[in-house]
Order: sequence, then structure tokens, then C-alpha cells
Amino acid sequence: MPTFDFQTVPSIQMEWSGAAHLGERLAARFPARRLLLVTDAGLVKAGLIEPILANLQSSGFTVTIFDAVVADPPESVLHACVQTARQQDTDIVLGFGGGSSLDVAKLAAVLLGSTGQSLGDMYGIGKVQGDRLPLALVPTTSGTGSEVTNISIITTGETTKMGVVSPQLYADYVLLDAELTVGLPQVHTAATGIDAMVHAIEAYTSRHKKNPLSDALAREALRLLTTNLVPACQDGANRSAREGMLLGAMLAGQAFSNSPVAAVHALAYPLGGHYHVPHGLSNALMLGPVLRFNAKAAAPLYAELAEVIAVPARSADRAHDFVEAMQALMDESGAPRRLRDVGVGENMLALLASDAMKQTRLLVNNPVEVTEADALQLYREAF
Repeated sequence: MPTFDFQTVPSIQMEWSGAAHLGERLAARFPARRLLLVTDAGLVKAGLIEPILANLQSSGFTVTIFDAVVADPPESVLHACVQTARQQDTDIVLGFGGGSSLDVAKLAAVLLGSTGQSLGDMYGIGKVQGDRLPLALVPTTSGTGSEVTNISIITTGETTKMGVVSPQLYADYVLLDAELTVGLPQVHTAATGIDAMVHAIEAYTSRHKKNPLSDALAREALRLLTTNLVPACQDGANRSAREGMLLGAMLAGQAFSNSPVAAVHALAYPLGGHYHVPHGLSNALMLGPVLRFNAKAAAPLYAELAEVIAVPARSADRAHDFVEAMQALMDESGAPRRLRDVGVGENMLALLASDAMKQTRLLVNNPVEVTEADALQLYREAF
């Protein structure tokens, strides 16, 4: 049995329509009452925030809403969020939304609770000092698993991203309310669901920190996600499918937070940086090529996952069957399948490959070493 260390959030509650009672849930857990609600303008416009706000206020919270979060949030958005919170003397942070909102909320809670450490000094692994404000997270997509990870990704330049990885980013309380995901469009359901499957697969095949507990979570996550992805895409109001997707995404988040992701993510980040392709979709676009590339080392693990998700035995090569099954599932989900379909130019592939090599934090976890020439070939295959 390998020696390993496993960490996750201390309290997770799953409840359909649970967000309608979020104020009572938080009031019972935290004495703080000056709350910063971090979200995006789309959720405000969609009417999801208004009832949450009313319930929080009726439960005794003074609420400041920061709704300027955007996809691939830049440092400026995070700094604006922290400034808004300081003006209101915030003493508790609530992240409500997709992965970007949750990532901003996590770092805002850390910056607000720190003793002057700058954001720049936090980038990397284990560099956060001090504590943070109380933190609660409520996801509205079934993809990133950010609600249960100790990772936040921020856009640091025109096309570059960096991560903060530290135990302080684990929330105190997570609410999983799958009803909040019912309005997610089909293409976003597909992309975020495939993102979660990538988390499970990469956690299971990670070169470093792979352990029995993350393996168990990754297997169950992949089972739930592969079972429920297409039903959720075909009928967005399917309660069982939505709950299965949200639970699967959370379990995958717990897995990869402890057994980190690798080349799929490393190659996905430049697509977000240069073309603003949503993170889940960029992972979906790169998954097939990277699975095939990694099979030379990960075939035994792919074969195990084939059994987990009950892939029919179409050949003597169970790893091949698994890769083909994942490819078919992505095709059936309706997500875009080629880089050219999302506006990527062939003349940019070399630059993307060069940028991907900067993701050393991720590439070191890949079961097969990835050179810049390999990265270029993978982009060409995805194109």
C-alpha cells in the first residue's frame, strides 16, 4: 500500500432545491454576517441570484454582490472583487456559479484573510501563508469540481494562466443543488461534463500522487459521468441525470485535487488564453489525442476504466476499447470535436505548442513525457 496524504473539504451537502435555504444553512454554520457573494452577471440576469439574496438577507446576512466575474478571470477581476469586499468589511465569502466564480471566491477569501501577502507570491504549490475568511461554495455547473479543490486558476497576461495550489483554498462548506444546473444549455452541459471526465481519467493515470482513495473517487466519478452525460444533454430537466452529473463532477474534483491532472489540461490552457475557448470545451477537444498518446504507458489503467464503465469488449485490447468508447461518448454529447470548429487557426498550432510547454506544473504528472514536438502533433491531430 503506498504512503499517501488525502485532503478535501470538511462539509458537503447535496440537496435538490437546497439553494432556496442557503441563508439558513450558512447562518447555522458561521457566526459571520457581512457576506460577499461572488458570481457572474449572467446568473444575475437569469434571475438565479435574486431569491438567494432574499434568503440570505432574511437569515440575517448583510450581502454585497460582486458579479463581474468572467470566464478565464484576469487578475484585475480578482483585485476588484477584493477591493469591493474590503470596502464593506466582509467577514465571509460565498462563491456561487461556475468554476471561474468559485476560483475568484476562493482566492478572494485568502487575500482578505491574509496578512499582506501579494497574489504574485501565492502562485505555485503550497505558497499561501496565513489563513482566510470563512468560505462557502455553490456550483451551478457540473464540470470543474472547483467547489472541492484547493486550486484556483487566474489569467495572468494576454494569453497566460497560473495556478494557486494550497490547502487554504479548500472551502468550509459546499452545497450541491443540481436544480441550479437545469438551465445549463446542451453545449455547456456537454463541455463541462467532459471536463469532469477528464479530471477523473487524469487523476486515475497521474504519474505523481496517485493513491487508492483518489482512484476510488475517480472510478465512481467516471461511472456517474459516463452514465448521465448523454441523458443530461438530451433532457436538461432530467433530475436523476443532473444529480448524477453534479455528484460525479464533485467526486472527480476530490480525486484530481489529490492526484493532479496532466497533459490534457496543459494543452487546453493555451486554447483558453489565445481563443477564449471555455475551459471544459478545450479539455474536450484535446482529450482524444492525449488519450491515444498516453496509451503506450497508461493502457493497463485504461483497461481498468473500461471495466468500470462497462465498455463492451469489441477487441482484445481493452485500452483501445476504452479510448474508442470515450470518443463515441463525446461525439454523442454534441460538443464541438475539432479545433477548427472553435476558430483555431492552423498557423497558430506551433505557438500553442510552445505555450503548452510552460505548464510544467501539469506536464510533470503525465504518464508519458510530452515534448514540444509531441504537443504540436497533438494539436495537429485535434485540428
